[in-house]
Parts: sequence; C-alpha cells; structure tokens
Amino acid sequence: MKQCKGQYDYPMEATLELIGGKWKALLLWHLVHGTLRFHQLRNLVPQATAKMLTQQLRDLERDGLIDRKVYPVVPPKVEYSLSEFGKTLIPLLEVMHDWGKEYLQKNEIQ
Repeated sequence: MKQCKGQYDYPMEATLELIGGKWKALLLWHLVHGTLRFHQLRNLVPQATAKMLTQQLRDLERDGLIDRKVYPVVPPKVEYSLSEFGKTLIPLLEVMHDWGKEYLQKNEIQ
C-alpha cells in the first residue's frame, strides 16, 4: 500500500488523494458489484481512454484499493476486484451514488 505523501491539514485531503482521479471513484463503484476484466471496465467507462483507464487502475492497485489477478494464458487474462481495504469505501461510494442520483433528479438531468 502507498504511503501518504506528507501531512494533511484535513482528512478529506487523504481521501481525495486516493480516490480523486477522474475515473477512480467510478471504477471503484463498478467493482463494488464484483470482479471485472479490463475490457468490461472499458465498456462501462467508455469516456476513458485505454491509457487513462490503465493508469487509474494502476494507481488504485498501488494504493491497495483494488486487487489485480493475472492468469498465465495467451492472450493475458487480467481481473480486477476490490481489495479488503477497498471494500471499506463501499459506504462512501453508496452515499456518493445516492447524492448524484438525487442531484440529477432535482435538476431534471438525464
């Protein structure tokens, strides 16, 4: 697991450092529902380029939030899942999801 870069004035800074990437929270949200392969994540987050998706997944793995399992087959099979540490974010992700849903409904955004 990654060590904190330094001291923080607020706990929120540490949280945002870990999940604040453009697609990180969304990737974590999709992994709440189970293990997924790269192409499945790519289909769920089509706005992210393959390069960006790869980088965000690497960051999440480095920070101990997801587990990456590589199968020794050709072509390579790689699966991603929430780590035990990552599962501690589920309540936060659920609140973020519910807040976003309410916001979209309130503002009549589809």
